[in-house]
Amino acid sequence: MSEVNTATRAAGSSPASRLARVRMASFGAVTMLIIEFILGMIYNLYGTAPTASKSIGLFSSPVLALHVIMSILLLVAAVMLLVRSIGARHRLTIWMSALGLAAIVAAGFAGLAFTGNGAAGASLGMSLAFAVSLACYVVIILAVSPASAASPSTT
Repeated sequence: MSEVNTATRAAGSSPASRLARVRMASFGAVTMLIIEFILGMIYNLYGTAPTASKSIGLFSSPVLALHVIMSILLLVAAVMLLVRSIGARHRLTIWMSALGLAAIVAAGFAGLAFTGNGAAGASLGMSLAFAVSLACYVVIILAVSPASAASPSTT
């Protein structure tokens, strides 16, 4: 029985399978980013925008609350994707995962600034950071195609 578990673990930890997991995690991050974007646009169109004299709470509306919760989950997913990329030892995915995580953190800080004073620059910062993180995870998906995940030279 232990030989079967050892063989299964050895097969599951091959470079190709680690890269396949990184690729699937990137699909998940892209999906989460799209949902986050949609929630942000819904709040932008139908929510109450903060002003310089009146901030809004992070949980002042259901849509904004979902947006905040999704951003926290997205942050966790981005950290886990970076960990998976480091485990796969694939340079491009490590760099893109790190840049994607940094962009998500930047979008979070821009979001906090926006809810505090409603500055247009903070809103622009959120959207630009979203675009950078989305591009990073799409690059991972394209770079780690199923064919390249199966090849032995991944660095």
